[in-house]
Amino acid sequence: MEQEFYQGLAHRLRTLAEKADPFTRRRLLDLAKRYDAKSGQPPRPAAAERPLPVPRTTPPGSIFSGPGEA
Repeated sequence: MEQEFYQGLAHRLRTLAEKADPFTRRRLLDLAKRYDAKSGQPPRPAAAERPLPVPRTTPPGSIFSGPGEA
């Protein structure tokens, strides 16, 4: 019975993670993995998630091309 409880929690967390921002999604999925471990379930494979792009520190070069306007 305890296994079903933890499996249910893990399922609910994965459902919430589908609608969450990337940071919260990662935290919810990590928590779901812990509940899976407590329930005795084998760990689920992580869904392939595209990494966030690195923020730019300078504008793209195309902004600076062309005649010099002031």
